[in-house]
Amino acid sequence: MHSNKYQLCKLGLSAALFGLLGIGSVQAQAEDLNVCAGQDEMPFSNKNKEGFENALAEVVGKAMNRNVNFVFWSDPRYVVRDYLDKKKCDVVLGADETDPRMLKTDPYYKTGYVFITREDRGIDISSWNDDLLKERNFRIGVLPDSPGKVMLLQINRFDDMFDYFAELQQYQSTRNKFVKVYPDRLVKDVETKYIHSSMLWAPEAARYVRASKTPLKMQIVNDDAVKSNGQKVPMHYQIVMGVRKDDNALRDELNRVIHEKKAEIDAILKQEGIPLMAVTNTKEGA
Repeated sequence: MHSNKYQLCKLGLSAALFGLLGIGSVQAQAEDLNVCAGQDEMPFSNKNKEGFENALAEVVGKAMNRNVNFVFWSDPRYVVRDYLDKKKCDVVLGADETDPRMLKTDPYYKTGYVFITREDRGIDISSWNDDLLKERNFRIGVLPDSPGKVMLLQINRFDDMFDYFAELQQYQSTRNKFVKVYPDRLVKDVETKYIHSSMLWAPEAARYVRASKTPLKMQIVNDDAVKSNGQKVPMHYQIVMGVRKDDNALRDELNRVIHEKKAEIDAILKQEGIPLMAVTNTKEGA
């Protein structure tokens, strides 16, 4: 829009015509809902718009009578700082309700981490307090920098699984560097019996569990994990949409859509295979 405006100036069009075209450009921009989205973050989002968050964004945009424009990012560490705050995009889906960097909507779903196992192995785990997880020969895969890694350290199992971590990270150091690990890898490793179980965030795993040719089981992890010092390690999260801290108008409009389109939102999440829990509605700043 702005580049067109400068081109029109260079062409020497009249001020009246320029003003008319400028107004039209502003209106066109206002009709867009600029959504921050991962370019390679399946099953959430990708450039082909195949993720369930792509589908959720389209539901939201339609309810707001606005065209959805996906602004794709490649490194999740800088989405808020380099995209949302710099007004390259206006809304982030799939945000944690406790994230202090954004103004948040009401939660639109709640779920948790899950233990994934093969059904035919008869493994029954639902808590980090289960004794089976503490056995040295029980191989469990978790993602780097996740609550699972925190808990492996707490139960003294991280060293046992260190080689698996190194393999997942392609033997690269993650110090000051983002090394992408795809969640379907951990699901596949359960399927092939390379590991006994994996713990993943349910939304990142559900699609691959459902698609597995080998029947797999997802068990929501009990929200009773604590560090040795008694600090809680949350396993259940309420998910919100985030906007810039000064964008109350967009936050309020998104809240309207979240409540009015709850059935459509839930349908997409259930089709994805995500186990849903009852949402506790909270107000921003409460």
